[in-house]
Amino acid sequence: MTVAVWEALRRRPLRFPFSRWPLRAGCFLLLGTLLGLLVLVLLAVLLFVGVGLSVLGVGLAVLVAAALIGIPVAALERRRLRLVEPQPPLDPHGSLPGTGALPWLRTRLRERATWRELAYTLIFAVVFTATGIGFTALLGLSLILVATPLIVWAISPDTVMLIPGEVISDPVAALPATGVGLIGLLLSAYAGGLLAGAQVRTAQFLLSAREEDLGSRVIELTRSRARLVDAFEAERRRIERDLHDGAQQQLVALTMTLGLAELELRGQDSPAQPLITRARGEARQALEQLRGLVRGIHPQVLTDHGLPAAVAELALRNPIPVTVDIDLPHRLPPPVETMAYFTITEALTNASKHSGADEVAVVGRVRGDKLVLLITDDGHGGADPGAGSGLQGLADRVAILKGRLIVTSPVGGPTQLRVEVPCSA
Repeated sequence: MTVAVWEALRRRPLRFPFSRWPLRAGCFLLLGTLLGLLVLVLLAVLLFVGVGLSVLGVGLAVLVAAALIGIPVAALERRRLRLVEPQPPLDPHGSLPGTGALPWLRTRLRERATWRELAYTLIFAVVFTATGIGFTALLGLSLILVATPLIVWAISPDTVMLIPGEVISDPVAALPATGVGLIGLLLSAYAGGLLAGAQVRTAQFLLSAREEDLGSRVIELTRSRARLVDAFEAERRRIERDLHDGAQQQLVALTMTLGLAELELRGQDSPAQPLITRARGEARQALEQLRGLVRGIHPQVLTDHGLPAAVAELALRNPIPVTVDIDLPHRLPPPVETMAYFTITEALTNASKHSGADEVAVVGRVRGDKLVLLITDDGHGGADPGAGSGLQGLADRVAILKGRLIVTSPVGGPTQLRVEVPCSA
C-alpha cells in the first residue's frame, strides 16, 4: 500500500514545501494532536475508574468500554485520513442490523479488528500525540520568528529579546530571525509530510480490513442468507399447512355438500338444479387450483416421501414427457431436498416454455458428499443465462447452499443443466 503524501515527497522533494501537501499534512497533524489529547484523557479516566471500581464489579463494564474505545476512534480516524490519503482504509467490521447490545458486544470482542483498533488508539494517544505536540511547537516557533519584524514594529517603542542579553528594537534587526523562521517552516513542511505519512502507514496496517476480517464477514453473510432461506421455507410450509388443512378442506366439504344437493334435486323440475351443478363445477375448479397452489408452495409429498417421489409426481403433471431416475441412498437434509425440488420444477418450466423439447430426463445421484442433478432436454439449445430465461434465478437458488450450476446448451441442442450441492449444506 502506498502513502500519497510520501509519494509526493519522494517524487518532487524540492517542490514539496510549495505544494498543497504541507498544508494538508499540517491540518491533519494539528487536528490529530487535539483529538489525541482528548483520547488520552478519556483513556486515563476510564482505566482509573475501571481499576478503582473493579472490587465492586462495576469496574469491569468500564474496562470493557475502555477496550471498545478503539472502535469509534478508528471510525473517526478513517474519516480524518481523507485529509492526506485519497483511499482511506476500509472498515473491517461487518454490519449487525437488528441485533441487541449483548450480541453486538460479543461479536465485537471476538473480532481481531477490535483489538487492532485498540492498539492503534494507544499508539495514537501516546506516540502520535507526542510527535504532534513537537510538530506544533516547531511550527508555532517558526511562525513567531517569521513574524518577528512585524511584532517589533507593533510593540515599538518597547523592545523584543529573542536571545538573552540581545535586545531587538528595530524591525530591520529582526530580519535574521525571519530567515531562521523560514528555515523552520521549511523543516516543518518536510517533518509534517513524514509524520503524516507515518500515521497513514500505521493506520493502513492496523485499521484496514484484512483477509480474515473479510472471510468472517463472508461467513456471516452466508449464514444470515441461510437463516433467511430457512425462515422463508418455514413460512412456506406454514402457509401450505394452513391452506391444506383449512381452505382446501372447506372447499372439499363445499363440493360434497353441493353434490348432495344436486342428488336431492335430481329428477325434479327445479330452477336451482343447473345453478347447483354449475356451483359444484366451479368449486371443483377452485379446489384444483388451490391444490396446484399448495403444491407450488411446498408439496406435501416432498415432506412425507422425499425427493424421488416428489419429482415423479411433478413429472406426471409436466406438459412434456419426463423420465425420472433419482436414486438416493437416504433422505437428504430438508433444505437440500427443497432446493433440489424447486430447482427441478423451475428447470422443467423453462424447458416447457423455451426449449421446444419433446422429452426431458432428470437424473439424480449422491457423489461423495454432493447431490448431483442432471436435467437434459432434446430441444433446440442455445440457452443463455443472461437472456432472461430463468437460468440466473436457478443459479441464485443453488448458490444459497454453496452449490453450483453448470449449463451446457449448444445451438441445436441438447441442453443439460448440472446442479451440484453439498449434502451437508
